Amino acid sequence: YDVMYNDFVTVGPADDPAAIAGTPLASDAFAAIAAAESTFASRGDESGTHSKELSIWESTGIVPDPAWSWYKSLGQGMGSNLNFSNEVGAYTLTDRGTFLSQSESLPELVVMVGGASIDENVDPALLNPYGVIPVNPEKGDINIDLADQFVAWITSVETQEEIGDYGVDAFGQPLFYPDSEAWRSR
Repeated sequence: YDVMYNDFVTVGPADDPAAIAGTPLASDAFAAIAAAESTFASRGDESGTHSKELSIWESTGIVPDPAWSWYKSLGQGMGSNLNFSNEVGAYTLTDRGTFLSQSESLPELVVMVGGASIDENVDPALLNPYGVIPVNPEKGDINIDLADQFVAWITSVETQEEIGDYGVDAFGQPLFYPDSEAWRSR
């Protein structure tokens, strides 16, 4: 079931050594980072964000190698990856919601690719959908009634409104955008 979405952005140091600021497509920005051998921090943790990063590298024809001095595969979560990038002046891929929620502690990083809001992000490859899948009760000891109740709650118009409001007061934009079927058909 569709629940919500946000987007990925590439953030980096304000001095922008790879000159990628305002690049419309993440693949072009990643290619420029590689050509300049500018420090890039990868989560390197097989997360959804790491998978998205690898798909962007794949679209450039570049296979990143942790042996490269400029490519840092951290094996860390997003918060640690952003803190590292902030400290060393690295580029990294992050979801906008996480970046916004931690931006006060990341004074050296700015959005380079993806614009100031999701409406400015022209790269369809950077869409970041979230969904929920109840586990098949045939797979084990699953409380399907409770799972179905959770799905009904998180996809309800009321919860979707809360999702769409979350972050607006603090950041001027939501951290996530509602996307359930109930929300879209209201």
